[in-house]
Amino acid sequence: MLVQRPVLVVLLASTFARGLCAQATSDPADLARRVGELQASQQAIEHRLDELAKAIDDIAWVQRVGDVAEVDKWRIVGPPDANPKNPTAPGAGNPVKFYTYTFVPRDREPGTKLPMVVLPHGGVHADFATYHTHIVRELIAQGYVVVAPEYRGSTGYGESFYELIDYGGREIDDTRAAKEWALANFDFVDPHRVGLVGWSHGGLIVLMESFAHPQDYACVFAGVPVSDLVMRLGYHDKDYEDLFAADYHVGKTVRQDIAEYKRRSPVWNVEKLAVPLLIHTTTNDEDVNVIEVEHLVQALKAADKKFEYKTFPDAPGGHSFDRLDTPVARSIRTEIWQFLARHLKPPHPPKARE
Repeated sequence: MLVQRPVLVVLLASTFARGLCAQATSDPADLARRVGELQASQQAIEHRLDELAKAIDDIAWVQRVGDVAEVDKWRIVGPPDANPKNPTAPGAGNPVKFYTYTFVPRDREPGTKLPMVVLPHGGVHADFATYHTHIVRELIAQGYVVVAPEYRGSTGYGESFYELIDYGGREIDDTRAAKEWALANFDFVDPHRVGLVGWSHGGLIVLMESFAHPQDYACVFAGVPVSDLVMRLGYHDKDYEDLFAADYHVGKTVRQDIAEYKRRSPVWNVEKLAVPLLIHTTTNDEDVNVIEVEHLVQALKAADKKFEYKTFPDAPGGHSFDRLDTPVARSIRTEIWQFLARHLKPPHPPKARE
C-alpha cells in the first residue's frame, strides 16, 4: 500500500514522539534537546522524501513527453556558494553543481537552427515538477528547445543543496549558466532566438536575468511574478519570512536590511529593462497579490519602459490560472505563445485564436 508523503512524515514523527514519551524527563533543557532532535529528524525525512519524489519525476518526464522530445538531465555548474559556512575551508570557493533538464523536439530537421526557451521553475523551495507537462509539450510542438534549470535551493537534492538557496541572487546566475551551457553544447540552437519564460518566483528570475543581460534574450514572459520582496514579506506570514531570514540565506529580516531585499526585487531594477516583455497577473491571486504586480507595472511606466501586460479579473485558478489544463488556461497560454513567436520565430507558431 502506498502511503502519501504527509501521512508518512506524521507516522514517522509520531513514532519518534512516542520514543520521547517513553523516556519522559522533567528536565526542561533535556526536553528541549529531545524536541530539537525530533524536528531535525522530521526535516531529514522530508528531504529524503523530496529526493524520492524527484527520482519518480525523472522517470515520469520521459513517460509524459518522451514521445515528442528527447528528454535529458545534465549536471553542470554555477557560481560558488553565496554564503559558505566556512569561507576558508578547502573547496569553499568551488562552483556549485546543479542539474538542468533539457527537452529537444524529436522532429527537428538536421541542419536547422531552433529557438530556445529557458524556463526556471517557481517556488522559494521547489523543483521542475511534471505539472509543467503540457506547457513543455506545447512549446515542443512549436519547435522550441526547452531548458529548465534546477537551480540552487531546489528540492529533491538533499538538505545541503536546499540550504544553498540565494533567492533573487545566484539562483539567477544558475539560470544563466544553464542557458550558456545549452548554447555551448547544442549547435542546433540559434543564440539570437533565446527567450525567458517564468511564473511566480520563476517570473522574478526571468525578470532579473533579462535586466542583467538584455543583449542575450529576444523576449521575456513573466507570469504572476514575485516583484517586490519588501512588499511581499509585509503581507505574508512569519513562516515565509523565516525562509529568507535563515542564517544560510539572507540572514536578516526586511526590517533589518531593506536595501538587500530591494536589490533582489524586480520592481527596484526596472530601469534596466531593454527586452520585449509581457506580464500576466490576475486580481484573485492568493500567492502573489495583484498589488505586487501592479507596483511593478507602475514602476515600469514611471521608468518610461515599453512592455505589454494584462490583468485578468478573477481568473479561475488564481495563482495558477494560466498553467492549468483547462480550455481557459490553454487559451491564455496561446496569447503567451503568440507573443513569444513574434520574437523567436519558431518553426510551428501557434495559430491565431478565432
